[in-house]
Amino acid sequence: MNEVFTETAKFGGIAASIIMPLFNIPLIYKIWKRKSSSDISLVWALGIWGSVILMLPASVISSDPVLKIFGITNLVLFSGVVVSVLKYR
Repeated sequence: MNEVFTETAKFGGIAASIIMPLFNIPLIYKIWKRKSSSDISLVWALGIWGSVILMLPASVISSDPVLKIFGITNLVLFSGVVVSVLKYR
């Protein structure tokens, strides 16, 4: 029973680590469609991006696949948010 729970928890974590950063895509689309990022704080976007960058090394060297996948996908997709915010600023 404990093995089943552990495997289920790992699978759920890996799925969430991929799915959660995908929610950046609608934000990027919204910015590009409106050609404006005026409703998004530049301080917020750069602050989150800086935090993601600082967390990346720990994510990459971690043996936890959930953290590793999340760190990489979050960096890639949130970088898209930051590029969009800066482009349409």
